[in-house]
Order: sequence, then C-alpha cells, then structure tokens
Amino acid sequence: MRCSGKSPSAWHNRRGRWTRSAARGGDEFIILLPEVSGFDAVGDFAERLLATIGVPFSFQASRYDLSASIGISVFPDDSEDVESLYRHADAAMYQAKLDGRNRCRFFSAEIESSTRGRHLLEQHLRSALERGVFEVFYQAKVDVERGIVIGMETLVRWRNGAGELISPADFIPLAEETGLIIPIGKYVLLQACQDAQTLNLQGQSIAVSVNISAVQFREESFLPMVKGILLESGLPPELLELEITEGVLARDVDNTRDSLLELKRMGVRVAIDDFGTGYSSLAYLKRFPIDVLKIDQSFVRDMLTDRSDSAIIEAIVKLGQALGLELVAEGVETQEQANALHANGCTVMQGYLYSRPIPFEQLCEFLRSGLGAFAKPSG
Repeated sequence: MRCSGKSPSAWHNRRGRWTRSAARGGDEFIILLPEVSGFDAVGDFAERLLATIGVPFSFQASRYDLSASIGISVFPDDSEDVESLYRHADAAMYQAKLDGRNRCRFFSAEIESSTRGRHLLEQHLRSALERGVFEVFYQAKVDVERGIVIGMETLVRWRNGAGELISPADFIPLAEETGLIIPIGKYVLLQACQDAQTLNLQGQSIAVSVNISAVQFREESFLPMVKGILLESGLPPELLELEITEGVLARDVDNTRDSLLELKRMGVRVAIDDFGTGYSSLAYLKRFPIDVLKIDQSFVRDMLTDRSDSAIIEAIVKLGQALGLELVAEGVETQEQANALHANGCTVMQGYLYSRPIPFEQLCEFLRSGLGAFAKPSG
C-alpha cells in the first residue's frame, strides 16, 4: 500500500496491523499489511486510514486539514516480486489522485495500461519541450459596444509527430503534475509578450492575457520571471493580463495576496478565470486586487435554456459592476447568446462567434482585414 498526502510522518506498527513503514519522499510512505484476510479488510483499513488522516488539527492557532491518496497492490494477485508490487501500488495511487484525491484505489490491469500511457506521454512532453515544438494560439476578445478587438487570450497547443494538435486537456494536467508546466509556462508567457509587443509597435495596443497555473504561481521564481520577461520583450506592463483560477486564491491566502499586490505594483492586470465554477468566495473579490472576472463558458453554453445558468450570469455581472470590475464572457458561439449577455450588461466577449484560437500570423491578418466591425448585439 502506497500513500501520498501532506504529512511526511512515517507510520509504525500498531497492534500487529502492519510490520514496517518506509518513507519514500517528503509526502509519501509505504505500509505493509501481513496476513490480511481479503480485499475487503485491506479496503476497510485504507478507509479508516483516510478518515484518521482527515481529522483536522490545530497548530499555533491555525487549523490544518490533511488529505491522502492511497494506492493498493496485493501479493500474489498483482505480482510476486517487491518491485512490481511497489510499481503497481504507485500506479494505483496516481489513479486515486486523478480520480479526485483523498481516496484509495486498488491496482488493476487497466491502471497499468493507463500508467504506461502516462509515462509515454510524459516522455513525449519532455521531448517536445526540448525541441521547442509547442505553439501559441490567440483568441480575440471583442468589445461589442465599440465593435473592436480589445484583447487576446493566449492558448498553448502541441502538435504531435503526425501534425495533429493535441488538446491541452490531455497534457496540461500531466505537465502540472511533473513540473513541466514551469518551463512550458515561461515559454508561452515570453512568446505572448513578444507577439503583443510586435502589435504594440505597429500601433495596435491590444492587451494579451496568459493563463497561469497554480503550480507556476506558487514558484518562488514566478514574480522575477514575469519581471524579466516584461523587460526582455519590452511590453508595457499594462498590456499584460494574467489569468488565475479561484483555486489559486484559496491556497496560502497571505502569500497569494502579496504576490498579486506585487503584480499590481508592476502594472500587470489580474483576471479570475472560470469565475463561478470553483470556490466562488465573495471575500476573494474584496481581499485580492482583481481587475477582471471571466464568466465561464459552461454558464454561457446553456444560458438560453437553463434559467439557473442565466440567473448566475446575471448575478456575476451585477456583482462585477458593483465592485468596479471588468467582465468577459467566454464561449460565446451564437448571436442569441451575445444578445442576452449584452442585455445583462456584459459587453466584452470571446468565443467562436468572433474568432477561434488562431496562430499569431492569422491573428494579424484577422486584425488587418477589418473584421473588427462586429455587429452590435440587440438588447
């Protein structure tokens, strides 16, 4: 049984339930259970272990809540040698993490196949980074009141050996887990700033927004990296907007606030991406220096047929207006959606109705072609 969590403590033999505990890393350890009566007994033990780890505790007037992910392999059903048992438990533990963390999973042949595929994808990801084959695409943000493009969101793409684009959903989570998101994110931010500065020097001062992973944001080198890239690219800081998710705000509140304040001192704008889909604490909007709220496309998609989604969008717009925040609606695909958003008071939109994500050269052509003369929505 392999466990991963926030606690680095080793476990000890208690009442003969296990005989040995070995630390495998800062937040990982192994538990050996001798002479168990069956799978149910192992599963019951794992669930009790999760419950024990999950009991909140206080230290120096602060409350801490821990969680763990447990992967289980059984001798001799899964393997008859130690290394394979360990590898299988490791694969099951990663599956527990992928399934949402704070749970246990038994090893299976399907997990082994998935793990091999994951390792292969990681190798290809590292190779792609070394060869510099990631591509940066942009999706226009349109001010429908003025009928012009006022910004562009940066989106990373990876083209495989067959020339096919791999969806970010297939490689970004792995990049975050392996830490590869750090160099990938730096590459994307530098390219985005350089492209935005190219437009700026041509007289088109269009702000560029870049998604920042929680893994990137927590790195000590993050703020110096942003400063260095702004200097290297020459982009005015006010033309850079960094998008973070609500989950970033919920972690280490004090340090997060300090980092956001430093970004503001640089002149960089901050947007909350996918607002309404995460923690959605209104206190964040008061405590943190936020400039923009992005209405998630999941609400926009069904706003015309689902009264709940429509009500959520209306509430977010009113909240943003009351707090003096800018609003951007994502995933706008039809004129009817644009009309409804405009009627609610949201005037900046992005989505397939206006432009799909496109390479920089196509974006420049898009801007030159006069396609900025968008029809103003009714309502």
